[in-house]
Amino acid sequence: MKIASLSIAVLLGASLLSACSKAEDRVTFDGQFFRAKLSKVDKQRDQFSIEVSPVSASLDGARDAGRYEATRYCIKNFGTSAVIWAMGPDAEDGTLRVENDKLQLRGACNP
Repeated sequence: MKIASLSIAVLLGASLLSACSKAEDRVTFDGQFFRAKLSKVDKQRDQFSIEVSPVSASLDGARDAGRYEATRYCIKNFGTSAVIWAMGPDAEDGTLRVENDKLQLRGACNP
């Protein structure tokens, strides 16, 4: 009985610690948290599109969050941070594509 109780206590403690570390792993941009969703384009692993929201929190922060997500993806899958942007975060404000409070970006990893 004591072994089962101890095992349960250890598992609960480990799960609480892992939950805390996930919250601490979140990165802020311009003082805000953003949701960034990266998707492959036409099932090609090197090409991707990214949606970042909410843009209304900070356009500069949304740009940085999109750039960060692209860099993470390319490093994880190709071992390089080089990105070739088709619709990138460095475009002028009036040329950025924003729909429904989401910034739309598109690029490809350059291995």
